[in-house]
Amino acid sequence: MTNEVPVSERRACGLVGGHRSSLRYQSRRRTGSELLQRLRELAQEHPRWGYRLLGDVLRLHGINVNHKRLYRIYKAEGLRLPRRRPRRGPRPRAIPLQTADRPNQQVSLDFVSDSFSNGRRFRCLTLIDEYTRESPTLVAATSFSGKRVTRILDELAATRGYPEVLRLDNGPEFTSAALHCWARQNHVRLHFIDPGKPTQNAFIERFNGTFRDECLNAHWFIDLADARREIEAWRHACNKARPHSSLGRIPPAVYIHRLATRCGNRGNRCAISTVPTALRRLRHSH
Repeated sequence: MTNEVPVSERRACGLVGGHRSSLRYQSRRRTGSELLQRLRELAQEHPRWGYRLLGDVLRLHGINVNHKRLYRIYKAEGLRLPRRRPRRGPRPRAIPLQTADRPNQQVSLDFVSDSFSNGRRFRCLTLIDEYTRESPTLVAATSFSGKRVTRILDELAATRGYPEVLRLDNGPEFTSAALHCWARQNHVRLHFIDPGKPTQNAFIERFNGTFRDECLNAHWFIDLADARREIEAWRHACNKARPHSSLGRIPPAVYIHRLATRCGNRGNRCAISTVPTALRRLRHSH
């Protein structure tokens, strides 16, 4: 008997022109979570393998999947790589980043351009800690290279330590061999956003908008020395006096100080970067 009306299964199937075997059929298809997880692992392990090679390896491990279905999943997950090789440095498949849960875990980098009063152009290397929203440095110069970027990062590491992840765009300074070698030597992961997708680097893009509105557009810079003085003064004010909405309407420096005070009261002799639980509790308290 059916659930809705008192008609037998045989009679109901006859009325709609269906088969009883179709009504009773239960899919024996393997769930997609296991296939998807294994496909992601293999794609990260072998970044230059296509979906057919990955499918062969899956079958060797006992996961049989139709090549058309495998290609649909492979394409939907964005695992395809461009055929043309990049000119500077390798660009492996990017592992999706999770939200940072401690300072110096994920740092975003970008460049902002402006000009002096005489029309000569200069650039600023901007950095921001994605968790504390602190800007560790703002470097202005007429030109940058990959080696210069590594020197700036080494200077920061002397006081802050090396970050776990750097979120970058695909500019020539970031895709250079110098930065890739530096990252390998210091065990820093480089996470490149997709070309033409600045929203994937939203933290630094938001910071750059504030930097341009409140500093670059508010001054006429005479020369590089004048620009560096004004930019550094603005950075200190941004870190120590400018409230940030994501931190509970307090400046980054105050946020870090409250965290350090809380850890000190508990008698913890650990660095700020090793207490993610206390950080989460402090953030939720605001």
